[in-house]
Amino acid sequence: MEPAPPPALAPGVIPPERIDLGDILLRRWQPGDLEARFEAISASFEHIHPWMPWLAERPTLESQRLHSESADGSWPSPDGGFTFGIFDAAGTVLGAAGLHDRVGPATLEIGYWCHVAHTGRGVITRATAALTDIALKLPGIEQVEIRCDAANLRSAAVPHRLGYRLDRVIPRERLAPAESGFGMIWVKSTAAPDN
Repeated sequence: MEPAPPPALAPGVIPPERIDLGDILLRRWQPGDLEARFEAISASFEHIHPWMPWLAERPTLESQRLHSESADGSWPSPDGGFTFGIFDAAGTVLGAAGLHDRVGPATLEIGYWCHVAHTGRGVITRATAALTDIALKLPGIEQVEIRCDAANLRSAAVPHRLGYRLDRVIPRERLAPAESGFGMIWVKSTAAPDN
C-alpha cells in the first residue's frame, strides 16, 4: 500500500459549508439528513453500486449512521474530505459531491453521485462546476482532478462538459463490479484558463 500523499490544504483552509445555486443547494450534511440520505442511496443502489467501492453492499440505516458519525461530525472529515449533500428547493436529496484532499500537493479531487431519479438534469454538472470554482480559489490549490473508471461514461461526461482536460488513463485495481481496471484522470488547473 502506498503512503498517503501530503495534504494539499493548509490547516484552517476550508470551503464554505453552503453553496446556494438558486434551485440547488450544496451543503454540509447534518445529523437530521441521515434518513433522507439513506433513502436516496438505497433508491439509487443499483445505479451507483457498480461504480462505487464504498457501496459494495446495500446500505443499512445503521451503516449510514456510523458513516455519518465519523465522516460528517467534523469539517473536514477524518479522511480530509468535505462532503456536501445536494438538495432541491424542497429539501429533497438529489445526490452528493465532495472535495477530497487525497491526491497530493496543491490538488483537490472532486467526487460525486446522483440520485437515480434526478439523473440527466444537470444536477451533478452544476454542483461540480461550483465546487471546481471554489476549489481553485482556495489558497494553495492549483489543480482539481476528477477520477473515474474509463467505462463510466456518464461520470466522464461531467468533466468533459466542464472543460477539464483528460490528463491520462492509468491501470488501476478493480474495486467495484462495473469497473474496467483503467481509470481516467481529468484535470482543471489555475495555470491555463482554457484548461
